[in-house]
Amino acid sequence: MNASDARRDLYALVKRAEDDGVTTLIHKREDRVLLAPLDRFPAARKAEAFPSWVLSAAQKEFGDLISRAAQGQPQVLRRNTTPVAVLLPVDTHASALSSDPAAPSGVAPAGGAVDSQGQQDRESAPRRLATLGDAIGSVLTAGPASGPTFGLPGLDAATGGLQPGRLTLVAARPDVGGSLLGLAAARTTALVDHRMVLYAASGPNQADIMRRIISAETGGDYPRLKQGRLTPQEQQVAQQLVHAPLMIDDGSDLTAEAIAETAPYVPDLALVVVDRLQAAHNARLPLSGDRLPDASQVLASLARTLHVPVLAVVDSDDPTLLSLLDADVLLTLTATTDPGRVQVGVAERDFGVIGSAYLRPDLLHARFGDAEAVPVAGTGSEDWRLHTTPEEQELADAALPYTSGAQTGLPSALTHLLAALRTALAHGEQEGIDELAASLAQAAAAPPQMPDTAEGRRLAAAMHAYSALAPAGVTAQPSAQESARPAAASSAVSDADDEVLRDDDDGLVPGDEEDEPETAVFPALRILKDSVTRSKMHPVPVIRLEDREDGPWPLISEDMDGEPRWVHPDVTSTRVAHTRENGKRVRRDQLDVPASFGDGVLCLIDRNGSFPSACSAVPLAPNKLLHTGPLGAFDKTKAGIYQIDIPEWDYPGMPHPLGRLIDRPDDQGRVWVTTPHIKQLERLHRDGHLTTPATIHDSWTGKANESLFKPFYTAAREARTQLIQAGGEPYKNYKTRLSIALRLLWPKRPSQRSPFWRPDWRMSMVAEASVRHWLNAFKAVQEGHTLVALRNVDAAIFWTPDETPPGTYRLGTGFGQVKAKFIQPGEFIPEGDD
Repeated sequence: MNASDARRDLYALVKRAEDDGVTTLIHKREDRVLLAPLDRFPAARKAEAFPSWVLSAAQKEFGDLISRAAQGQPQVLRRNTTPVAVLLPVDTHASALSSDPAAPSGVAPAGGAVDSQGQQDRESAPRRLATLGDAIGSVLTAGPASGPTFGLPGLDAATGGLQPGRLTLVAARPDVGGSLLGLAAARTTALVDHRMVLYAASGPNQADIMRRIISAETGGDYPRLKQGRLTPQEQQVAQQLVHAPLMIDDGSDLTAEAIAETAPYVPDLALVVVDRLQAAHNARLPLSGDRLPDASQVLASLARTLHVPVLAVVDSDDPTLLSLLDADVLLTLTATTDPGRVQVGVAERDFGVIGSAYLRPDLLHARFGDAEAVPVAGTGSEDWRLHTTPEEQELADAALPYTSGAQTGLPSALTHLLAALRTALAHGEQEGIDELAASLAQAAAAPPQMPDTAEGRRLAAAMHAYSALAPAGVTAQPSAQESARPAAASSAVSDADDEVLRDDDDGLVPGDEEDEPETAVFPALRILKDSVTRSKMHPVPVIRLEDREDGPWPLISEDMDGEPRWVHPDVTSTRVAHTRENGKRVRRDQLDVPASFGDGVLCLIDRNGSFPSACSAVPLAPNKLLHTGPLGAFDKTKAGIYQIDIPEWDYPGMPHPLGRLIDRPDDQGRVWVTTPHIKQLERLHRDGHLTTPATIHDSWTGKANESLFKPFYTAAREARTQLIQAGGEPYKNYKTRLSIALRLLWPKRPSQRSPFWRPDWRMSMVAEASVRHWLNAFKAVQEGHTLVALRNVDAAIFWTPDETPPGTYRLGTGFGQVKAKFIQPGEFIPEGDD
């Protein structure tokens, strides 16, 4: 065969070599080569042993490949990453091979495979037989499965992913959302794994598919997107998807044969999705009615020929129809009695049902999420259903236009709070709903001015109804101005000294944003402003009001501090009433240590100046954050926020390195973190404490700078050295101004004027303090000390038999150094140390 014909028929020749062991002689002028199966040259299977080419690239460079092979350089042909054939030079050892593609061979090739004898014509090409040793070898050398997945851990575990060479059928009635599984596989393969997908759409058009992808990726309402109403963030996501490796064929005359003809020309194809096969006959849709069984056979052949997974969606779960389609793997979606849960049965041909998974439909956002296992049979419904009120449900529903980004005009803190309510309801987190009750009651009791729209009026009415029927036992918290300053003595039990601020409480009052007078003991705000101004990177200290409801800013919350709230599981912690010397009643902690800990006392560690100390080297992006999307690895030259999976952590006697962040995952079990936590996870993986590095699913970043706050840190450290000796009012005023300056990095109320509005700076600084606090405790635990509790960014409690603090801490009064106190188990934790 000449080179031009071989180039044209390359896919077919490779297929015959792969399936039937056929060798083809190809010539180009004086050059003569053999396109041979891998069994003729086993060394070609070794990775990077010889030059290798995917078929699409080999077809383009076929003439050059023939010349190289003829000169004695074997050229390996790949389908994606799998070697499938090889171009070899013609030598005396190969002269026995016939140029007739159908010629039989009586010589057993390497590996023990033999070609069966048959008629020497094209229609009766010899069959290639493999020994058991060949089959075992291919299994042992295949390695872990690397096929596409749905991006839904429960379903991926039940199916093992989408296997190359197999036809997988998703069967579901039209109202269950079967097409969304095809979309999930396409999104995960193209947008997360960056591998090529062919999306053959028979029914939905390319605009429908794009809107569904944007809805699923951003959480925007699909019905609104169908009306062409996109938020700026959604428009930005749409622009970023322009170059995604996803090709759509939505022709009205789409047939299975057309898909099979098109697929070989899609370079580096990793997945074919066919959406959808319609059970009811439609004269305008070839993939419908009684033509489906033949179409299924064509798609199955396509999967085997190209060795790629083909995922087809059929809008019926009729067993009779499904048996005719005869897929390799069948996924059947079935609605359950719980509208928030769909069951997926997984069955393989010849094996029957092999597993199942449960998904949580989110049809409004064109996606599925993983769902928890269904209740054990016999368990009453009240044992697992949420205890919610109609007012809570209406509040969550009314909040949707704002939490999805379709509408704007709410304070970001309220948007975060309502989003947390929707997430807790969607995940079935009763404890989370209960924790939000107090903040919701406070927000509903004094709501902000709502936009004068239908959505705004509905939300205002829902908040009013929630306020009137606040959950039992929930009382409104003091206002921000009241909680920002010390309260007067009172006989009531108070938690004010715990200093745990809510998302909508920044501890600031009007006037805090004004520069200190020249006579101030420590003009912290003026020093912080000067530190930022002197940077040569031209920082952007204030994000404009009109930009704050879009982009990365709504993604940032106080939870991103990652502060631990951890007590050793064997220790009993009790909050008990305690009366101060001034008569005010507060709550303090009491820790009871089990006898198994042995003799000892509680060693209370209090870190000095955790926040200003973190300013010495906190990675920040001085300029605006840009959407950098999924990242293959953390880039040390960048800083910002990152969406990651929560890593597994099972180190005994230590809390999770992400602290309270792990309590607020999204629908896919992911959280947003700042740069200090990404760097912490990278270090733990490098040291062998985490099995895998953090997977970054999304990101907003900018060029990093660790010295932006360094002048502020230096001035604060020097002032502390002088003022701590004097004590009294000057030192108290120093600490107050220091705290106010750092809180002004992210003022929560629109009415609060500030020279800053950078939530990413504030949360990165707090996260840096939290990470340093955690790492110091981790070093002590690694040296054999028993950690009893770890909280906030400065409090740690150890069990020490000899009344000496762990040697990993430095005692002193400077930044980063610690004070140590010792108390007996069962005593109150002194004020300021809990």
